[in-house]
Amino acid sequence: MSAEPSLNASIITAHPASRAPVGIFDSGLGGLSVLRAVRAQLPDEALLYVADSLYAPYGERDDDFIADRTLAIGEWLARQGAKALVIACNTATAQSIALVRERLSIPLVGVEPGIKPAALQSRSRVAGVLATQVTLRSTRFQALLERYAADCRFICQPGHGLVQAVERCDVGSEQLRALLAGYLQPMLEAGADTLVLGCTHYPFLDAAIRDIVGERMALIDTSVAIARQLERVLEQHGVRAALHATGAPVPRFFSTDGGAHLRQLVATLLDMDAEVERVEIPSRRTAALSSQPG
Repeated sequence: MSAEPSLNASIITAHPASRAPVGIFDSGLGGLSVLRAVRAQLPDEALLYVADSLYAPYGERDDDFIADRTLAIGEWLARQGAKALVIACNTATAQSIALVRERLSIPLVGVEPGIKPAALQSRSRVAGVLATQVTLRSTRFQALLERYAADCRFICQPGHGLVQAVERCDVGSEQLRALLAGYLQPMLEAGADTLVLGCTHYPFLDAAIRDIVGERMALIDTSVAIARQLERVLEQHGVRAALHATGAPVPRFFSTDGGAHLRQLVATLLDMDAEVERVEIPSRRTAALSSQPG
């Protein structure tokens, strides 16, 4: 049974649009890196965060499934009164943002790997990219390479297993470090001096990556750029929140699974003991999955 009616009653108010929340969505926990940057850049905005952890990781899903879930969650957040939507997932952005823009009336901000800043920053003219397989094969990613790579060689590596590690709150085990080393060592041997973190989960692996590459590679995390773009979008639409005399609003967190790992990472990353509300967000593809015989 869906919890949506009670959520509608508790979230939607009669306040002006500037008082409405911003919706942030990811396939799981990675978008918390974007939420952290948004809170720093826009401390007066009310935020709703949805983790579709029941169906994570998206990087192993087909394109139609990703688009189906992204649209369903975007529509759900719009019904909760969100004035803007941040798709805080490289995979979902790469496959779905054009479709979601057609279907939703609220402004959208997507994320994309930092190819441009890496190309500008690399001195060796060799850069590495860690991203999901879906992101790397997407037309959107290939267009970024064609537009900005020029004389810079990009070594693109699918980060198989990394999203799953973060989803279970493993950011430093020996097994994880060995997996990362296998991905990063060939980049170092090829002379890469810059690494694009092409998935919003990957900033949580910063310490483990640093242990492997030291200062030989600059890490490109686009979460700050996303927060600045959201600020511009809100101002363009005249819906940026006014200053809160009582301090920053506390974000609300929702998960399509039990939410235990989301709560754990919120505590670690944001230093917040936040409640996570479980929510059912049905969609065409998940309805088909649930109707299949067990």
